[in-house]
Amino acid sequence: MSDFAFGTYRVTENNPLHIQAIRDAVNAGVRLIDTSTNYMDGSAERAIALALQGVSNDIANEVEIVSKFGYIQGTNLLKHKEEPYEDVVEFSESCYHSISPSFMETQLMESLLRLERKSLDCYLLHNPEYFLYDAIKKEIPRDEMLDTMFDKIYDVFVALEKQVEKGTIKTYGISSNSFAKPQSHLEFLPYEDLITLADRAAEYVGNESHSFSTIELPINILEQEGLKCACWAKSNGLRVLANRPLNAQKDDLTYRLADYEESKEYFHNLNELLDICDNDRLRNLYNLVEQLDTNKHKFGWIGDYDSFLYAQVLPHIKKSLEGIEEEYLEILLQYIELFLDEYRKMVLYECSKMTRIALKDEFSECQSTLQECAIAFLRERDSIDYILVGMRKPSYVAQIMALKA
Repeated sequence: MSDFAFGTYRVTENNPLHIQAIRDAVNAGVRLIDTSTNYMDGSAERAIALALQGVSNDIANEVEIVSKFGYIQGTNLLKHKEEPYEDVVEFSESCYHSISPSFMETQLMESLLRLERKSLDCYLLHNPEYFLYDAIKKEIPRDEMLDTMFDKIYDVFVALEKQVEKGTIKTYGISSNSFAKPQSHLEFLPYEDLITLADRAAEYVGNESHSFSTIELPINILEQEGLKCACWAKSNGLRVLANRPLNAQKDDLTYRLADYEESKEYFHNLNELLDICDNDRLRNLYNLVEQLDTNKHKFGWIGDYDSFLYAQVLPHIKKSLEGIEEEYLEILLQYIELFLDEYRKMVLYECSKMTRIALKDEFSECQSTLQECAIAFLRERDSIDYILVGMRKPSYVAQIMALKA
């Protein structure tokens, strides 16, 4: 039966709850933490180091840290524009990508510094298929693009084997969303030759055997294509980390596979904020809050709301508060924060109701919560070693650990 690992996608060193959640998780028995150089622009790695300082050395020494490299975002993107990295794919204005050996070496050294470690337990290529995305866009023939893709993977495998020889990493692997695509899909990343590439890389470096140990990919109750890759991995002695256990996609839609209760404080906070904004000076903010309330059931999933919040709501609020006296502004911001906290809970509640309806066939035999059934499906798969779960609050840790009982 698979075990739980701590996913740090949105974890930051600046949030005390995140630090405490990591400590609670490892004290409760979690022994693998998954992170990446680009998670919160390196802050997730620093959070891990800070959190592990607060647990006993015996426990901290048992915790395996898996990190990843490939994305060029945030600080890395600024560095790239000043002194370009090698072999870079430009995916969007804010996201570039590289799996070149030189970029890997740079990222590994920075990860070790942030994690305050001399060696990393496992280092993964993070979604190397960005090269495929670029090649598809350029209409490069599939055989040619795959040959080039495997050449790039072999080159970085050689560099990783050298890091194993130096002792800076113990093992390596690949995290890829494309492992979970159907084999007929243009973005599918074939995996059956990866062991051969690792063998060749180890032989070239002079290592007795390869240290390719791990694959990571999305698997959940709605997206089961990746189980084929997982079974192949297990049959070849690799371990499997399943990510996105509760954020599932179907028919180009994303669902949060979890039930949420209706907020008990929402309408109280809504009415208080409307009362304080019921004047000509704050009419724009009043209208925004009214519109949010009217549309709280119209988000497809919580990620849609989060994007909308940062792209539309917060800039609108900031503009509405221009010119407000500082003393009054501080009080007003407290009311806004309370409202937005409860509003997000209501969006989660509304989304979970819609998810129940949309996925009634998939969960027809589910006699408990959506999350319990979704996690149980994965835990019963012999081909999965670890289920990566984002547990950014101590309460989330307690909920997940309860599912292990």
